[in-house]
Amino acid sequence: MSATGAAARDRRKGWAAALGVLAIWVGFQLVGRVAVRQDFTPWDIGALRYAGAFLLAAPIAWRVGVPRIPPVRFAAVMATAGFGFPLCAYLGFAHAPAAHGAVIMSAGLPVATTILAWALLREAAGRRRLASLGAVVLAALLLAADGRASPPGAWIGDLFYAAASFCWAGYTLLVRRWRLPALGTTLLIALAGAPVFLPVWWLALPSNMAAAPPGEALFQMVYQGMLASVTAGFLYTTAVARIGPGPTTLVGALVPGLVALAAWPLLGEPLGLPGMAGVVLAMGGMALGVARAR
Repeated sequence: MSATGAAARDRRKGWAAALGVLAIWVGFQLVGRVAVRQDFTPWDIGALRYAGAFLLAAPIAWRVGVPRIPPVRFAAVMATAGFGFPLCAYLGFAHAPAAHGAVIMSAGLPVATTILAWALLREAAGRRRLASLGAVVLAALLLAADGRASPPGAWIGDLFYAAASFCWAGYTLLVRRWRLPALGTTLLIALAGAPVFLPVWWLALPSNMAAAPPGEALFQMVYQGMLASVTAGFLYTTAVARIGPGPTTLVGALVPGLVALAAWPLLGEPLGLPGMAGVVLAMGGMALGVARAR
C-alpha cells in the first residue's frame, strides 16, 4: 500500500475512533441518568463502574504492563480522574437533567481547564478563548433559567456536574504537566479504583443493589466500567494519534446537542426555548474554543 493510501486508512480509523468516543460520551450521560432514576444509587453505579473497569483492565495490564507513577502523583490522578470525576457525575445525574450535565461537564470542560490553568500555571487565555468560555457560561445560565429544563433541586446536580468538570480538567492538566502516558494511566486508574472503592461501598455507602435486576447491573458494569471508563480512553488516544487533538476534541462539541435531543424522548426531559438556545450556544462556544486551539 502506498504512503498516501496508508495515511488515508489511518485517518479513517482515527475518525471511526472519534465517533466511537462521541457515542460513548453521549451514552454515558443518558445511561447514567437512567440508572439513578431507577433502582441504583450513585454509589451503586460507581461500584459497578470500578468492578467492570477492573475486569477489563486486569488482563490487558497483565500483557502490556502499567506505568510506575510516584505516590503523590498517583494520589492526585486517582482523586481527580479515578474518583472525583465519575462520582461527582453520578451524583449530578441523581439531581439534574442530562442536558445540564452535557452542557456543564462537556461544554464546560474548557471553562474549568482555563480557570485551573490560570490559577495553577498562570496561563492566560486570549480574547477568542474568553469569548468561547463566555458563551458556555451563558449557555449554562440559560439552562438554569429554563423552567422546563430545571426541576426543583437541579442546582444541586449542577454543582456536582461542575465539580466533575473541574476534576477532569485537573486530570488533563496533570497528564500534560507530568507527561503521563495516557493508555497506561487509564489502565492504572481502572486497576486501582475497585480495591479502594468497593470495600467502602460495601461497608458504608447507601445501596439499592439488592433490588436492582441482575441484567441492569450487568449492563451498567459493562457500559460504565468497560466502555465509558476504559474503552473510551483507548479510542480517544487512537483518535488523537491518527487525526490530531483538534478534530478529536471538536467531536465533543456535538455532545450537548445529541444528549439534549436524545434525553427529550428517552428520558422525558424536554427543553424550553431558553434551554434550546443554551444547548446551541454551548456547542458553538465549545467549537469556537477548539477551532482556536487547532
